Amino acid sequence: MKNLKFFIVIIFFIAKLPFASLAQPNLNFVQVNNKLAQNISANNKSTSIEECTSLQFKYAQLLNTDVEELVNLKLYDFIEDWWATRYRYGGTSKRGVDCSSYTGQLIQNVFGISLPRTAHEQYAKCNRINRMDLQEGDLVFFNTRGGVSHVGVYLGNDYFTHSSSSSGVTISSLNDTYYAKKYIGGGRVDKSYNSSKSENILEEEEN
Repeated sequence: MKNLKFFIVIIFFIAKLPFASLAQPNLNFVQVNNKLAQNISANNKSTSIEECTSLQFKYAQLLNTDVEELVNLKLYDFIEDWWATRYRYGGTSKRGVDCSSYTGQLIQNVFGISLPRTAHEQYAKCNRINRMDLQEGDLVFFNTRGGVSHVGVYLGNDYFTHSSSSSGVTISSLNDTYYAKKYIGGGRVDKSYNSSKSENILEEEEN
């Protein structure tokens, strides 16, 4: 009788082994797959960064943002092409350009929208946008000489590009003390809008 009970216990124990094995996760398998997933993620991120251009790295640093965020290369090619062009009141070329001509040419070339010539006229054609809702390509306006007298193009992360009277074509922050004080508001141009003026703001000045 005792032997019978012993064999029953042994058989029951053996029968339990496969189920116990199935119930326990294979930790080595889990660890290997976790590492594989991490490596795939890391490789994808590395590949994404490797595909970025030197131009993206430059402006990512200027805008204090991730390089992968800068995807509108046409925009940054335009800024780079005009970078440090001196400010000239009434100017429309790389010999000198004022703020509204620069924004007009940028919006025309990058976004295909023709704007009026002056900052005040551009402001009048915009739908008002709260600062927290600004998006790449929106216009930002300032009161530097009374009324709407300066304009730039918003890039993101509180930065905008413009033709500054002191630095020429550059990038500045809305958080800079000067611009924060002079800021009027942001505006978004309807993509269906095109200036009815015959003046071609893309035409360079004659010699």
